[in-house]
Amino acid sequence: MTNFFITGTDTGVGKTWFTVAFMAALKGRELNVMGMKPIATGAEKIKDRLINEDAKLIMQNCSQKVSYNLINPFVFEVPSAPHVAAKHKGVVIDLDQIIKNYHLLRSMCDVLVVEGVGGWRVPVTNEHSLTDLVSKFDLSVILVVGMRLGCINHAILTAEAINADGMNLCGWVSNRLDTVYSQSEETIEALKKRLDCPHIADLRYNSNFDPNKIAKEIAPAFILGI
Repeated sequence: MTNFFITGTDTGVGKTWFTVAFMAALKGRELNVMGMKPIATGAEKIKDRLINEDAKLIMQNCSQKVSYNLINPFVFEVPSAPHVAAKHKGVVIDLDQIIKNYHLLRSMCDVLVVEGVGGWRVPVTNEHSLTDLVSKFDLSVILVVGMRLGCINHAILTAEAINADGMNLCGWVSNRLDTVYSQSEETIEALKKRLDCPHIADLRYNSNFDPNKIAKEIAPAFILGI
């Protein structure tokens, strides 16, 4: 069964919202679903350990209870590019550890949904980005596009990069952010014509986040085809 990687046109475009809603939609098909956020920056210290809210939300919505460290093996307090955050803390992001966690989570479920960090090309070490792991695990990619000025260009360039890397871009999601942007409809229509993959969901920002409710916005045909 297909496993998925969720990327975005930028940071703060709603990757986690979609990731958790997507997990809920898959669980609605009676599938055993796990999520993973291998690297997270921007965290709060709780009981002497760093916790990233996005990774915590993913953990809470997994089909099975697992430790936080399995879901999110590398977490940094300061919100910055992962390789920069790691350098400042004197930490090496060990891709082998991420691979180990991935295989363990994969063995526990029917579908594993992995959320990236930032956008497609964000480096995680001086030599690698998370996209190297996407290729290794042959994950299908879903692109989340935050509706705001400039997102058409960002979405097209990101899609081109994903395709150039030989990855399967299987769908894209529009997310109407909590900012005043009056051209979402026109933007969505423009991207439908230019992205060579289905538009699988049109999400709207709501401060009362309900994964099961948002899951209903994801195209049923896409979910049934998994």
